[in-house]
Amino acid sequence: MEIGSIVEYLEEKSILVTGSTGFLAKIFVEKVLRVQPNVKKLFLLVRASDAKSATERFQNEVITKELFDILKNKHGEDFDSFISKKVHPIKGDIIHENLGIEDYNLREMLWKEIDIVVNVAATTNFYERYDVALNINVLGAKHALEFAKQCTKLKMLLHVSTAYVAGVKEGIISEKPFSFGEALNKDLYLDIQGELRLVEERKKKLHEKNSAKDVEKIAMKDLGIERARMYGWPNTYVFTKAMGEMLLGHLRGDIPLVIMRPTIITSVYKDSLPGWVEGARTIDSVILRYVKGEISGFLGDPEVILDLIPGDMVVNAMISAITAHSNQHSEFIYHVSSSVRNLVKYSTVEQCAYQYLKKNTRTSNDGKTIKTVRFQFMRTMSIFHRYMFLHYRLPLEGLRLINLALFGLFSQQFNKTWKRYKLVFRLADIYAPYAFFKGSFDDSNLERLRKAMMNSDEGKLFDFDPKHIEWDDYLINIHIPGVLKHLRK
Repeated sequence: MEIGSIVEYLEEKSILVTGSTGFLAKIFVEKVLRVQPNVKKLFLLVRASDAKSATERFQNEVITKELFDILKNKHGEDFDSFISKKVHPIKGDIIHENLGIEDYNLREMLWKEIDIVVNVAATTNFYERYDVALNINVLGAKHALEFAKQCTKLKMLLHVSTAYVAGVKEGIISEKPFSFGEALNKDLYLDIQGELRLVEERKKKLHEKNSAKDVEKIAMKDLGIERARMYGWPNTYVFTKAMGEMLLGHLRGDIPLVIMRPTIITSVYKDSLPGWVEGARTIDSVILRYVKGEISGFLGDPEVILDLIPGDMVVNAMISAITAHSNQHSEFIYHVSSSVRNLVKYSTVEQCAYQYLKKNTRTSNDGKTIKTVRFQFMRTMSIFHRYMFLHYRLPLEGLRLINLALFGLFSQQFNKTWKRYKLVFRLADIYAPYAFFKGSFDDSNLERLRKAMMNSDEGKLFDFDPKHIEWDDYLINIHIPGVLKHLRK
């Protein structure tokens, strides 16, 4: 594998980015604009009602973010004119054919102009409505591919997936593509068109019964989990992302295709704004609640590997892979992970969170210091069930009896608490496969790409080597402060 100058490669390239208001896409856009100001154009697909609204969303949700401050300082008063020249927000949506771009003249221009398509758009909700997840993660991938095929100058389609399409496996998980229709439950064949038809039939029946929107929502969510587990995946998110990969591999023809499979994406490590993060990225919501004193325990084995990878390293790997495989008419799979080369465990994260709190004491509303306690792991599902029974189910049963004796006086309180109790069990059921995950993601393909860059002067600028991460320092001094700073907003 040979890889030339990445910065030089990006010069005069036109790139279409879907999911452009999302966390990873923002890091990608900022990086490209900063390292190569002579990129020709970044076309950003934005869900909006019209072109004006698309531009407003870009202004409000992308370019005003603190992540872009270095770029702003670099260009000074010329920043706005630089952005208007280099970035073109486009009203569209990947759930529709032609990416929802209705203006034919605009589509024609894009097909003639675009060199690279980067599909970052996705719904990452484990318990998403099945119809929504199919539209975004499956049909969205198909529509991105179909649009890319129309681009006469196309050099690459890069699709961001997730390493957890592998399902719940033990041992080393290799970087290999799915066969079309391949199910993790080897006794079944996964008929994607059949799944799409099933959703439409189920929704039709719900409409015939005049089901309420809340009833339809729950039915669609439960259907996603049911179908995912039937075929061998733990949740709707990874199930539909796997189907999206299958469609891309099956329909790509001779289109150069790179599928990036990152693990758990965390805040920026170094470039350009250490600690910058948006949204509760899986483990971050647990960290935030622990620091705020809202929880003191978590379901999981402290010795399980928590496969973290900073967002800037994912983007660096994406840009490097685009450069390396431009015009190579094959399919390439990359795990962007840390579990093989520089692993971090749940226990490490807990220790770092505890050390952070010891250094940064918290006070309650009345000014008293909040005592820092060690985070407790519920190492098995049976321990979790016992804890929930003793601390919540028994008091709830007592409240139920009192409520009956007092003719429903506490009905509202009981119903609200009972609903939350059931939600905790639902979340535990969905997240348990990862709380006890025994797999590690091989990144041999990515290691070859890293070695191809070792002879390049750009190795530091596009660093994606997890061995360079000092986990304790990153978690205590960068990631946890970043989570608290950005998520509290």
